Order: sequence, then structure tokens, then C-alpha cells
Amino acid sequence: MNICVLGDSVARGIVYDEIKHKYSSTKNSFSKIISNEKHLKIKNLAKFGCTVKKGSEILNNKFTSLSEYSYTFLEFGGNDCDFIWPEIADNPSKVHLSNVPTDKFQEYYEAMIKKIKELGSTPVILTLPPIDSKRFFNWSSKGLNKKNIMEFLGNDVDFIYRWHETYNKAIINLATKTNTPIIDIRKAFLSSENYSNYLCIDGIHPNEKGHKLIADTILSTAGSYI
Repeated sequence: MNICVLGDSVARGIVYDEIKHKYSSTKNSFSKIISNEKHLKIKNLAKFGCTVKKGSEILNNKFTSLSEYSYTFLEFGGNDCDFIWPEIADNPSKVHLSNVPTDKFQEYYEAMIKKIKELGSTPVILTLPPIDSKRFFNWSSKGLNKKNIMEFLGNDVDFIYRWHETYNKAIINLATKTNTPIIDIRKAFLSSENYSNYLCIDGIHPNEKGHKLIADTILSTAGSYI
């Protein structure tokens, strides 16, 4: 059985290396852990910075080959809900939209799910790992006007968490609407004693410990059929 993965840097297995001070692909990503443990061939088409819009383009380019995969795992939302922080820092009172507004996010995602099913592959949606608002704020505001960004956030850094969560709720609603299998990796993080221990310094990318948690969650949920 073959599995395909579409998504962003979380699905790709990108972590931040604090020693080398750069992002890199870990050899212990959740997809590689699952591949090794279950002896599966997994084709990872996830891309750093990918949104559902970009994911749709990748899907269209790989349209003819996707039928080869029994399951297509989908993990999107982290980049879609993000903002262009330098623009916010320059003019916080202006209206700023996320990279992919929620209505378009759901539209693109639903179309991807429909297309995957038409090809004969079974889509499986992953919820979003939770974000650490304070870490993410400090990371995203480096070299920028933090006061202006806080003004945009309503002087509440936890707005970042709540905004990120709206996309996760949209994902859950979409899975229900389209009758698509969903694996709640977010719940696994939030059920831990301190989920931030499973995240990189940037507050959004799971570290290797986080990838192990994702792999364990997927295997415990979908292990009977993959």
C-alpha cells in the first residue's frame, strides 16, 4: 500500500535547528517514522510555506499519479492563517487579511478533498498542532515594531492562538461536511502536560518529540488500516 502526503512544512518534517540557527528537514519526521514502522512507501509532496492554494496547484500537477496511492494525508492551515507581519508592523490600523481567508481556505480544501476522492484515493485530514502564541509572537516580530503588532492583536498575544484555532475548527467542520476521515493530532498535543515542549522555538513547528507524538497518534488512530 502506498500513501501520499500533501501539506506544509509540518507535514514535510521541517524543524528549527537551534545549534545551526536554521530550518532543516528532520530524519525523524512523523511520515518517516510511520514509513519505517509500518514498512510503507510514503510519497511526501508537502512544501515549506505551502497553503491550500499552493497545495491545489501541486495536486493538479500530480493529478494523474495520485490514483496510485491508497490514502492521501492532508495537513494545511498553519500558513493559510498567517499574516504578513512586516506590513502589520508598518501600519497596524489598516485592514490586514490572512494569507488565505477562512472562506477561501474551506473552498480550496473542499475542492482538494473532492478531487482526491474522484481519483480513487482516500483523503485523511490532520488537525493542526496548537501554536504557542508567545513564542510565535517573539519569533515573528523580530526586528519589527512589536508595539504596532500588539496594537493589531488588540494588545492580547493570545489572539494568535484563537485565530489559529478558527482554522482548526474549519478543518473539523470540513471533515464532517465531506465525510472525510480525520485524525486529531491537536488533541494529542493539548492532552500533554505542556504541549510547548513538543514545539520548536518558533512556537509553531513541532520538534522531533512532536513528530513522534504525531506519528504515535496517527498509528493509534489509523494503524488498523495502514
